[in-house]
Amino acid sequence: MRGRPSIYDNKEVLSKAQKVFWAKGFTATSLEDILEATGLGSGSFYHAFKGGKKELFRKAIQQRREAFNQFREELEHSKAPVELIKDFFRGMAKDDKETHLLGCIIVNTVVEMACLDNELEEEAIAILKEVEQFFTVTIRKAQKNGTLQNQTSPEILGRYLITLWNGMNVTRRMYPDQKILTKQIEMQLEIIS
Repeated sequence: MRGRPSIYDNKEVLSKAQKVFWAKGFTATSLEDILEATGLGSGSFYHAFKGGKKELFRKAIQQRREAFNQFREELEHSKAPVELIKDFFRGMAKDDKETHLLGCIIVNTVVEMACLDNELEEEAIAILKEVEQFFTVTIRKAQKNGTLQNQTSPEILGRYLITLWNGMNVTRRMYPDQKILTKQIEMQLEIIS
């Protein structure tokens, strides 16, 4: 005889858990927070996530990796990929105040996990390096086809963009104002005009 069937949607559980982790961070999120947000009982939780909170967190940040990978695919198929990158950053400024105050779960994880959990820190760093890499690839192609005039090394420009991403995710927590952020982002994006 088999155990009780799973009666929850795994993607939905991960999305709900991700929201809690994003708002509170890994360390401050309790099992009670997770159970309340997901609607799981503790038995169901540990049955689904044998590695506990850490496994759930790892899967939650993988959802962000999937979102970044979807963006990479959009870049690969875009006729104007540099403009798509610019819109990616411009979209950040358009978020509401609540979203600004959350920052980026991946950036937050790198900062929070420094000296706490090497595995989670390295996983978050790997995700950001993947984003940096597809910025670099896009810039290299744009330089070769003449749609980007700035001929600075694509690696340096890719690193610049990931630095901009990391920095803006802190800055928007300091200044959760669309007008301020829009001006700041537009000024920074001039480098890839």
